[in-house]
Amino acid sequence: MLALLMKINKNLIFAIPVVMVLGFGFGLIAPVGWLKSLIVPLTFLMVYPMMVNLKLQKVLEGGDLKAQALAQAINFAIIPFVAFGLGKLFFPEQPFYALGLLLAALLPTSGMTISWTGFAGGNLGAAVKMTVLGLILGSLATPLYVRWLMGAEVPVDMGAIFTQIIIIVFLPMVAGHFTQKWLIARHGQAEYQKTWGPRFPPFSTLGVLGIVFVALALKAKDLVAQPGELIVVLVPLLCLYAINYVLSTVVARTMLPRGDAIALVYGTVMRNLSIALALAMNVFGGESAGAALVIALAYILQVQSAAWYVKLTNRLFGPAQPKPG
Repeated sequence: MLALLMKINKNLIFAIPVVMVLGFGFGLIAPVGWLKSLIVPLTFLMVYPMMVNLKLQKVLEGGDLKAQALAQAINFAIIPFVAFGLGKLFFPEQPFYALGLLLAALLPTSGMTISWTGFAGGNLGAAVKMTVLGLILGSLATPLYVRWLMGAEVPVDMGAIFTQIIIIVFLPMVAGHFTQKWLIARHGQAEYQKTWGPRFPPFSTLGVLGIVFVALALKAKDLVAQPGELIVVLVPLLCLYAINYVLSTVVARTMLPRGDAIALVYGTVMRNLSIALALAMNVFGGESAGAALVIALAYILQVQSAAWYVKLTNRLFGPAQPKPG
């Protein structure tokens, strides 16, 4: 089971479209109302495992202040407003699609930030810190941004969003932190990193696929009625990721050394789509399937674009310098 999940985790670019098709088919031939009862357990399955390996103490380490400041400036002073503008442009009559775009933009960084930074030879320490800071700041800022930018078009219950942030983010974060500490105390740091730590992320992937299945099943009949919706949603997502990559690359090349520059790109372009998806499905009621569809499609673009960017890394930032000694 674990080996299968790990294989799926490495092939999300294929797994997510397959699950989307399965969810779509299920939504056409079977009752789907009962699927809503699965959202909360699937949310926990999606979020808790990713929190177990989170290194909260990294926030207190120094040495890359410039990279961290630039990353959070892009994440919270620029990209949310780009997403909001694209939502206004492409979805003037579909506020829940615009909401999905905004939620994806408001929750930066995930485990993928660290993984792809490592693949590209970037500064892993900076990437870990960006992940933790981005998760905490994004969780605190999201209710405020959604109310400010979307409150006139989408019913926004601030109390409900903050409650869900606590349930979806902070409780799993605390539980994950103590799970990590307990496992390290019981088995030692080396055994944790070798054996126990790698076991958790694949279960998060199972939760992601479950939520994607539910979202597409709930949206299936609407998509049949409007078959061009997937293209309508993909175009602004492509614009959002393209703008993000170009902006982050220009800032990184201009202002940072190679390792920090790579971390900056992946710390700003990779979004925490799992938490965005969980918020969309848990907070915004029956219309949330539209927002969830946007976020589900973002998974495909995010994984594929990150892989392509690794191949461009040396061309954009130069080859990695060998370590002395």
